[in-house]
Amino acid sequence: MPQHKFSIDMTCESCSNAVTRILNKLGRVQYEINLPNKKVCIESEHSVGTLLETLRKTGETVTYLGLS
Repeated sequence: MPQHKFSIDMTCESCSNAVTRILNKLGRVQYEINLPNKKVCIESEHSVGTLLETLRKTGETVTYLGLS
């Protein structure tokens, strides 16, 4: 399964929790959130577009960094 890296402008635990909620809601993903570095690695068969659209629902700035 591809592993995608994203940068998300997370500033606190609440931001991290928002990412957790929306990814769990999307389903069929495994992920790791690195709050200090503002990065999220996601293993998923979902398209990059779907993942970006989902992550942007947090209201934070999201940038796709590529495959791990």
